[in-house]
Amino acid sequence: MIHLRKSSDRGHSQTDWLNSYHTFSFADYHDPEFMGFGHLRVINEDTVQSGKGFGRHPHNNMEIISYVVEGSLEHKDSMGTGSVIHPGEIQIMSAGAGVEHSEFNHSASDILHFLQIWIIPQSTELKPTYQQNTISKIPNSLILIGSQEGKNGAVTIQQDVNLYAAYLAPQHSIDYTFQTDRIGWLQLIKGSCNLNGQQLSAGDGAAIQDESLIHIRGIETAEFLLFDLAANR
Repeated sequence: MIHLRKSSDRGHSQTDWLNSYHTFSFADYHDPEFMGFGHLRVINEDTVQSGKGFGRHPHNNMEIISYVVEGSLEHKDSMGTGSVIHPGEIQIMSAGAGVEHSEFNHSASDILHFLQIWIIPQSTELKPTYQQNTISKIPNSLILIGSQEGKNGAVTIQQDVNLYAAYLAPQHSIDYTFQTDRIGWLQLIKGSCNLNGQQLSAGDGAAIQDESLIHIRGIETAEFLLFDLAANR
């Protein structure tokens, strides 16, 4: 079964510097039907104006992933980490027992477009950590960018999840098999694709349950993330 979460159905908030779409309930947006999916808790698609951002604020017991689509994201935290994340990189902060951080648009002139993703960790009160890796872009394939094992260029996620990125050309396709008691979420970032006969456009998501095999075909040049999660039933 595949259930589409259309881009236009997401929660939305906007200020003079931030335009944000919420796939799941977040902050003042609450929808009891979309409180998360398995251990996946938040997917926010944010556009931040130049020089603006989120001031220093606390987190605990959450895996916080940033995926930059356009522009550059400046990160600073109470662990002493300072970095700038660009398109083609994956960043994760495991908040663990507690950490404070800030996130700003690093550019004085260009917008920042990024996805912030929260995953509920398997264990709580862990020591906070930070990782940032370059994604080895291989066209028309699933690229593992995050996993519990954190091997072969993937960042370590403190949860039973495999996170893939894909860059799919028109008329090319990718097949993926889910093992028993696994579920999936596909978040389309750019372009359009067909997922088991259903068409997705940029910003759409798809909950995948009780499907052993999915077939993803590019319509327009597509960029997406695929989460393979424990069913957590």
